[in-house]
Amino acid sequence: MHTAGSSETVDAGFVGKLAGYLGFEEEKVRHLFEKKYLARNWGEHEHLFRFDKEISHIERGTLFYEKDDSFEMVLGFPKIRRAMVLYPTLEKQFEGLRSVVVEEKMNGYNVRVARVNGEVLAITRSGYICPYTTERAREKLNPDFFNDYPDLVLYGEMVGPDNPYVPKEIYDVESVEFYIFDIRKKNTGDPLPAARRREILEKYGLLQVKSFGEIPLETAPGEIAKIIRNLGKIEHEGVVIKDPAMVLPSVKYTSSRSNCSDLKHAFKFYNESGRDYMLSRIVREGFQAVEWEENEDEFRKRCMQLGESILAPLRDSVQSVKEGQRLYDEVRIRVRDLKTAVEFEDYLKRLGVDSVFQDPEPVGDEYRITIKKVNKSTNDKTEAIWKGELW
Repeated sequence: MHTAGSSETVDAGFVGKLAGYLGFEEEKVRHLFEKKYLARNWGEHEHLFRFDKEISHIERGTLFYEKDDSFEMVLGFPKIRRAMVLYPTLEKQFEGLRSVVVEEKMNGYNVRVARVNGEVLAITRSGYICPYTTERAREKLNPDFFNDYPDLVLYGEMVGPDNPYVPKEIYDVESVEFYIFDIRKKNTGDPLPAARRREILEKYGLLQVKSFGEIPLETAPGEIAKIIRNLGKIEHEGVVIKDPAMVLPSVKYTSSRSNCSDLKHAFKFYNESGRDYMLSRIVREGFQAVEWEENEDEFRKRCMQLGESILAPLRDSVQSVKEGQRLYDEVRIRVRDLKTAVEFEDYLKRLGVDSVFQDPEPVGDEYRITIKKVNKSTNDKTEAIWKGELW
C-alpha cells in the first residue's frame, strides 16, 4: 500500500505501480503529486485519488484507487464544445453521419455515480466525494444496476430546488432528482451508444434526460433552432447534439434565456466569476442574433434582456454592500440523516466555502436545511471601492 501523507509523498513502490498503470514515467508521477495535480480525497475517502488538472489523455476530476493488484479508474467528464451557430457547425462536426441524436441539456450540477470498492459514491466534476449527493444518489438509484453492471458509471445532472450548487425551480421536481445523460465504462471512459444507454436506463427505472429523437443531419439546424426557442420560453438551458454511436464528440447549444440566467448570477457575484465565463455568454448572444436573422424589434428585446441580466444584479449587489449588507447565495438541501448535513458542512469548509447552516426543518421523514454561502471576494472588492479604493 502507498504511504501518501498530507504532503502527497508516496513510496517508490506505489509510484512505480501507478506509473505502469498510467503509462507515465515515474518522475512524472512524483511531479504530479508534488504539484498537487494528483491529490487524495479526505476522511473516509482518503484512499481515493483525483486528478486536479487534465493530464495527457486523462480529464480533470478523474478518480482512481487501488483494486486487487492494480488500479481502477472513473474517468472525468469529457469536454463538450459549444456550437456558437448551428449551421455550418453541425455539418462540419458530424461530417459523414446521416443523423444526430438531440437530448436536453439540463441546468444543475454534474455528477458521476459509481460503485467504488463495494460502495455507491457520487463524484463531483472535480473528483470529490460529495456526502450530500452520495446520500441522494443512494436513495434515488436502483442498486440492481450497480449489481449487474459494476464496471459502468452513470454520468448525469442533479437538478431541483434542494440543490446546494445550482438550485432551479424550472423543472417538475419537488426536491432533487438525478437525470442521466451518459453511461461510460470504468478505466477506458468508453460510452455506450445512445440507444443502448436509454434501453438500460429504462430497464432499471432510472431517470434520463429528455430525448428529442434522432434528426437527419441535413435538417438538424432548423429543427434544433425550433427546439431551442421552445426551451427558452420555459427557461430551460438547451440541448446536447450527439453521434448516435457516441464515437464523434458531442456538441452543446444553449438558449438565450439560459445565457442570461447564467449572467444574472455571474454579475451578482462579479468578482468570483471568471471573465471568460462572462464574455463567452455575451458573445453567444451576438452570434445567435445574426444566426436567427432577427428584426429590429426582436433584436431590441434581446438587448434589453441581456442588459438587464448584467446590470440589474450588479446594481443590487453594489447597493446592498453600500448599505452594509453581506452578499450571499441562499440554497438548501434536504437530507434523511442529519449526520449527512454535518458531513456536508465540513465538506464545504474543506473546499474553502464560507457558509452558514440554518436549523433543520422537518419535512415528512426528512429535514430541509437552508444554507447561506457568503461570496467573500465580491463583498470585499465592493466594500473597498465604497471606501475609496481604485479598481
